[in-house]
Amino acid sequence: MQDEARMQVVMGLIMHGGNAKSQAFQAIQLAKSGDFEGAQAAIDEADKSLKEAHDVQTDMLTQEAQGNHTEVDLYMVHAQDHLMNGITFRDLAVEIIALYRKLAEN
Repeated sequence: MQDEARMQVVMGLIMHGGNAKSQAFQAIQLAKSGDFEGAQAAIDEADKSLKEAHDVQTDMLTQEAQGNHTEVDLYMVHAQDHLMNGITFRDLAVEIIALYRKLAEN
């Protein structure tokens, strides 16, 4: 993969992973204030961001499968870290929102 194309992949993963994490955090804050519809909307946005990141990653894996090796450097590791943090934060946000819902019911 060319340097410019690789950096676009890296930046896409960082951007979309970071967006997902921010949207998941926003969802928690909305649930904390009792806005469960808003919280779900923010989770939906996080899911869209994660899909975008997944699409970027799938393109990278397709290139690799076609014999176009992708150099794994600190940028790529950093990008994958952002993506994994976004995924983890989104998953935890869903659980935290469920807890806030239970508290609101009582």
